[in-house]
Amino acid sequence: MSGPIVLHGGGEFESGDEPCVSAVVALGAAQAGHQRAIRVGVVPTATARWSPERSAAHAVAGFRRAAADEGLTIDAEAVMIVDGASAADEGLARRLAEADVIAFPGGDPDVIVSVMRKSPAWAAVTRAHEAGAILFGASAGAMALARWTWTPNGGVKGLGLVPGLVVVPHADAASWDATVQRFGGSAPAGLGGLGLAERTAAITDDASVDPVRWRVVGQGEVRWLPALGGQTEVFRSGDTFATPGRVRP
Repeated sequence: MSGPIVLHGGGEFESGDEPCVSAVVALGAAQAGHQRAIRVGVVPTATARWSPERSAAHAVAGFRRAAADEGLTIDAEAVMIVDGASAADEGLARRLAEADVIAFPGGDPDVIVSVMRKSPAWAAVTRAHEAGAILFGASAGAMALARWTWTPNGGVKGLGLVPGLVVVPHADAASWDATVQRFGGSAPAGLGGLGLAERTAAITDDASVDPVRWRVVGQGEVRWLPALGGQTEVFRSGDTFATPGRVRP
């Protein structure tokens, strides 16, 4: 059994996102135990093309606020993996391997996939996750953790830690049908669409089982569309639901 995975719809660490961040910090506290600070590594790979330092600082500050609100001790820091060279850096990989929470904020999902895939950094992430570390992906970070991800230049294979679905961030009722049409036109057959509103997260304790069971945290809605067709199910904070643990033919 691997650690929990938190998929977030975007608007991470902004006002109103406190329930989601607090939920992640609580999971990290359970992983760290009572003997030491919660170790959080923020990986701003998705913003490598523009402002990774600012993205990382914003996330680090958000985690520190949430921990302070809960009376918890936290050691949150940026792990600046932004290209192939930094993804191969043994020191940075070691920091990820030792983390209780590994966070991928939003930006460009294709950068996460291209930089991380088959890198020492990603090997460290997967080792940490297998040992119980929490993976937190927001917007592009959530998209990249799935089996397949949409990019402005078309769909690409994701990092594959979350099977059976495509993550659709910033999802809402008004845009949902058009978004599904855009994603569904190029997604592999059998994948479902997981729509996540901003400041809203779906959390699973174990993505390796079939089905994968999720709970909803945050102020918005989560939408589930099996196999990117049929009837959309809508869930809100406190609800639970299940998705396939593998691609359905």
